[in-house]
Amino acid sequence: MKFDGFLVAMLMAVALALLWPAPGAADGYLHLGVITQVGVALVFFFHGVMLAPQAIRAGFKKWRLHLLVQLTTFVAFPVFGVLLYWSMRSVLSSELRLGFVLLCAMSSTITSSVAMTAMAKGDVAAAMFNASVSGLIGMLMTPLLVQVMTGTGQHMVPFSHAITGILMTLAVPLVLGQAMRAVLLPRLAPHKAWLNKLDRVVIVLIVYTSFCESTAAGVWASFAWLQLLLTALLALVLLGVMLMATRYVARAAGFSREEEIAAVFCASKKSLASGAPIAKILFVGHPGLGLIMLPLMLYHQIQLLVCTVLARRYARSAPPAQ
Repeated sequence: MKFDGFLVAMLMAVALALLWPAPGAADGYLHLGVITQVGVALVFFFHGVMLAPQAIRAGFKKWRLHLLVQLTTFVAFPVFGVLLYWSMRSVLSSELRLGFVLLCAMSSTITSSVAMTAMAKGDVAAAMFNASVSGLIGMLMTPLLVQVMTGTGQHMVPFSHAITGILMTLAVPLVLGQAMRAVLLPRLAPHKAWLNKLDRVVIVLIVYTSFCESTAAGVWASFAWLQLLLTALLALVLLGVMLMATRYVARAAGFSREEEIAAVFCASKKSLASGAPIAKILFVGHPGLGLIMLPLMLYHQIQLLVCTVLARRYARSAPPAQ
């Protein structure tokens, strides 16, 4: 496996927040709340510029594949989230249970879903369609699902405020990017690697500020670290169940090998790039935000490792090109 600088950066951000939380807290002198909000808007603006409408249209006709992916993302996952939230009350802290609700309500990730599908020699156009549409649906569905799954919504901002915040921070920059795609794409395309780095820098800053606020509020002082291992184990089990279930359904439905690959990778993934800013909007001011984000952070790393191995196995078993 390649050296993962992003993972190292997130771990360093967490460690720094635990040791020295004052600069990144809500009233810290770095004012990272404003910086991260601007950064998130820029990231989604650039996503809008890079998003190719023709690639999405090319994958539109395979409605059975799309139905499987979206139902898995926004129905099957939330069912597991509800089960975990209510069945783990005596085992996991309320913040970690909220974290699993957030994880299960999140949309699919775009970049790694498409990259893994391409690596495995699957249907890339269908993967691009599903991952992109999932992100758009998630802007509305994620806050709604979190509120419904927890049963009260008392842990988060009002639904109308959440939707307004998500639309202004994520959707509006995305639409503006699409509108300016023809003008900006020739200038930005050569710098795509740097734009991807901006995406990751913003995520690391959000992780840092979230853990700073949790540390300053004393959340980690009473944290049982055995719960960290249990959280990682539950994330691994959740990923394994979804990978096996989507592969089984895809084969039972008679999907082609390429369609099965797109279904498996798009339906099992959860987006940290969207999840981190959405979590800050939904749980603004919550002292346990760092803990709430922990299941999604762990799931994100586990899915990258497991799905990379799976994509390589798919690629090795691909029939030779004619």
